[in-house]
Amino acid sequence: MSTVLPGRRVIAVTASAAALISASALAATPAGAAATAAANTDKVLVIGIDGAVLDRVKAANAPNLKGLMADGLTARSTLYANPMAATSSGPGWSTIATGVWPDKHGVKDNSFTGKNYAAHPDFLTRVENARPTLNTYAAADWEPITSTDQNGPIFSAKVDKRLSLKGDRDGYGSEDPKIAAAAAAELRSQNPDAAFVYLGEIDHAGHTSGAASQEYLNTIARVDTLIGQLLGAVRDRPTYAQESWKILVTTDHGHTDAGGHGGSTIQERGTFVIAKGAGIGAGSVRDDVKLVDVAATALAHLGVSAPGIDGVPLSTPDDDPFDTLRPNLQARVDETAVPAGVKGFTHTPPAGWSVDNSKMGTGGVTEWAGWAFATDEFWSQAQRDQWRELNVRSRDVFAVADSDEWDDKSHTGTFDSTLITPKWPVVGGTTRTLTFQTHYRHEAGQTAQVLVSYNGGAPTVVKSYTADAVARSEALNLQVPAGATDVQIRFRYSGSNNWYWTVDNVRLG
Repeated sequence: MSTVLPGRRVIAVTASAAALISASALAATPAGAAATAAANTDKVLVIGIDGAVLDRVKAANAPNLKGLMADGLTARSTLYANPMAATSSGPGWSTIATGVWPDKHGVKDNSFTGKNYAAHPDFLTRVENARPTLNTYAAADWEPITSTDQNGPIFSAKVDKRLSLKGDRDGYGSEDPKIAAAAAAELRSQNPDAAFVYLGEIDHAGHTSGAASQEYLNTIARVDTLIGQLLGAVRDRPTYAQESWKILVTTDHGHTDAGGHGGSTIQERGTFVIAKGAGIGAGSVRDDVKLVDVAATALAHLGVSAPGIDGVPLSTPDDDPFDTLRPNLQARVDETAVPAGVKGFTHTPPAGWSVDNSKMGTGGVTEWAGWAFATDEFWSQAQRDQWRELNVRSRDVFAVADSDEWDDKSHTGTFDSTLITPKWPVVGGTTRTLTFQTHYRHEAGQTAQVLVSYNGGAPTVVKSYTADAVARSEALNLQVPAGATDVQIRFRYSGSNNWYWTVDNVRLG
């Protein structure tokens, strides 16, 4: 049970007790606490809808969700797969709540074995730790999210109010409306500064009827009505006109057409973020957003710093030059495992960048003949379950050298290609930091090197990879020699039917 702090009330409601407590009782807050937080006008509501597929949301009778899309942002994204984590609810909601990937929060499946919420707490707990006068609220009918009696709670006992109902395989249809009613009362009549509300019936429909079914669409419509209650409660607040609300809607994983998730198909890995609020353009669409950005956005809106978090706020502009290539991406040529309609690769680098294929063999699979620029949806489907799905820290378009896939078609010579940055200005005698996201799988016989040259001089190796570097953020300190005025970075990869190397968001700090 939660500890009661002075001047505050923490409520954790079990399924057995839920029927005895009315929504108005759950909403009660001491007047002193409400008055203390009343001055805060920046507020966040995160709505989690379990197992929702974006394309089916678009096909359903869902005016409230579609209204949020029209007024704000729609961002399609993809998840990891095993061995990082299964595409299941435990890892999914942990990732959304904490803003870090499973290799940090430790939840790999619904057993919650290895969870590390102490080091990587949920965003409501971060709010409590940083700004304890703010009011936090979480309501869910999947017990591990808010209940201390299960493998969670994902949202810790520090959260001011936690409502936990039991929405098992037969119960989400009846429990979701209770969650929505209690949360709507809290949002309308009390003063929550940060709230998370979970609704589980869509996932149940996916399991029982499949994402391609009419029942799945009908369930989305029912849940959309509940979301409308939450949105209406926010708008009905007496102080709404003076407040700045950030509304985010997201899901923890996708579903196959036949129903089910947990595996590595793009349908199971499919997720999305819908967002509305200050700084978010109406009808905007982005491809660089990840699930970890939900927590980052909520915290940034409330002015709470989050060291070590993987997400970035939605207000952060996408200025990675690789992402400018998206309009030029092509459909498959040789990669028949990639659906024909997916446009996801090009060999043309962004302005100022180049690729040196002078040592590259000839032939091979067209898509991977030297460094290419690709999306996760394209690259990971080229060959599933070889850890390509683990490239979660790359966003949108990234650079990839893949000797394994290149070798799948006859060729001469070996894979040997170098990706070259523009020349960046530097000042001699200073230290600069080279940062980038990388995903590297090693095998004997291949090489992966980062090389640096100053003023057009001979490139010098500053980093060699000799072991797996899975979904890593790199930071290399460069000692700029006296007299140097520019620097150029090279990423050279060579191999023959070995593995691969990806690089993204390369910056000289």
